[in-house]
Amino acid sequence: MRPGILAVQLYSVIEALEADRPGTLARLAALGFRHVEPFALGLWNTPPDELASSARALRADLDEVNLGVSSVHIAVSADSQASAIETCRILGTDTAFVPIPWLVDGFDERALESHDGIRAFAGRLNAAARELAGAGIRLGYHNHHFEWARLPDGARAFDVLWDLLDPEVLAEVDVYWAAVAGQDPAEVLEHLGERAVTAHLKDGPAELDRPQTPIGTGDIDIPAALRAGTHLRWHITEIDRTEGDRFELLAANRQALLAGGLTIP
Repeated sequence: MRPGILAVQLYSVIEALEADRPGTLARLAALGFRHVEPFALGLWNTPPDELASSARALRADLDEVNLGVSSVHIAVSADSQASAIETCRILGTDTAFVPIPWLVDGFDERALESHDGIRAFAGRLNAAARELAGAGIRLGYHNHHFEWARLPDGARAFDVLWDLLDPEVLAEVDVYWAAVAGQDPAEVLEHLGERAVTAHLKDGPAELDRPQTPIGTGDIDIPAALRAGTHLRWHITEIDRTEGDRFELLAANRQALLAGGLTIP
């Protein structure tokens, strides 16, 4: 299959974006990035006109430096996904991910702590995915580390959740957080199969509160993960926490991914 296309998650430089978004986007483009993945522009209860205005402003800044959008993180409302649909259309992507349970109306970090909670959460995601699909947009879920916590009966929340999600619901696999949870990212990608369409790629000591390091210098076997995820459409580099310069780390990650021949710019 065709190698995944490189993108960068904008959360990696959130502080720089808040200080100077046009300049930050221009700097990412100068590093050679051609696509970005925006983080959620609002919560599930953000007024629709405010969310649309934020999306238009971001799209205008992206256009100034010729940056496309791979996918976007969104919030999900209990009533309607109209705002999420408009956000995707404005930004120019057909793929959206819920990045954390509390961005879904009525849920919080406890959503995945019981079978009943997971069942309700999966039901909400399935309903949202069906509404978005009617507008030509695919919805997925992005993991962190806590999804692999054991439920009282010993089952893992991650496995229960994906058994309950409709086959059309996509996966964005964060290989670093999977490793922090004690999982083999390659096995996670193999298990999810073609419903995994994007991966967040970063390296480091695979410990919860430790800073991340350039790809190839930590404990994450990125090449093995990408060989297992030949079906991935997007390879998205991201930084959550680092002690170094974020732009330098992103540049190093970009170079490492391209040098491996498994990613295209």
